[in-house]
Amino acid sequence: MDLDFTDAELHRYSRHILLADVGAEGQAKLRAASVLVVGAGGLGSPLALYLAAAGVGRIGIIDDDTLELSNLQRQIAHTTARIGHGKADSAAETLRALNPEVVVEVHARRLDVAAARELIPRYDITCDGTDNFPTRFLLGDACHLLGRPLVSAAVLRFEGQLSVFQSHRGTAFPCHRCLHPEMPPEGLVPSCSEAGVLGAVTGVMGTLQATEVMKLILGIGETLAGRLLLWDALDARFRTVRLKRDPACALCGERPTIRDIAEPEAVPVCAA
Repeated sequence: MDLDFTDAELHRYSRHILLADVGAEGQAKLRAASVLVVGAGGLGSPLALYLAAAGVGRIGIIDDDTLELSNLQRQIAHTTARIGHGKADSAAETLRALNPEVVVEVHARRLDVAAARELIPRYDITCDGTDNFPTRFLLGDACHLLGRPLVSAAVLRFEGQLSVFQSHRGTAFPCHRCLHPEMPPEGLVPSCSEAGVLGAVTGVMGTLQATEVMKLILGIGETLAGRLLLWDALDARFRTVRLKRDPACALCGERPTIRDIAEPEAVPVCAA
């Protein structure tokens, strides 16, 4: 572990280094880590901002969407002047301005099977900040089959949920399909563009995602692996549900039928 920090790095990360559970060694772990953020929208914006601020050494952003005025109510990595620009490029510009020490890699493309196979193995951790079930299921399957942890959040209206999936580590850990075995019928669950979302809710859930990522990198605390965090903003109430591995799961069960990454449906990434 490289503990050779510049004076500027020591100053920038001093509040981390003061923490007994982080210290110089933990900050070095953050600098050596890499994270892929899928979606540069309502969840991906605060997530990527806090990862960059924390000094995570390499951050990849994949998103093929362009910025619209209606995004700015919650997608805080962007500015009004960048409307019409690609979200991945816009977010990267903000992250580099926030922390020039961090390497930001732009992937202005749709997350399909080819992208999943190419990009997920290049990063230590993958984060789901998307707003459609096909992409979520593709990410869940790909991370299990490629052996990478997935930090997944979702938001709608005034509610959010968050979990960490590490089923590749063994039978003690459930996968995404243990929670959602199959995609819901089209139209059953509305998207944020159909039902709306309170902007700050995406900020809270994206920040919680960043916290889980940093815990994974640092090896501290108890992550949400095997648990689902649910937040109702109107009631100001958090609750946690225990998740168990399903022996009959098609992905990680005793007789899995999903053995390769497949495209659930050809739809573009739509960040929350």
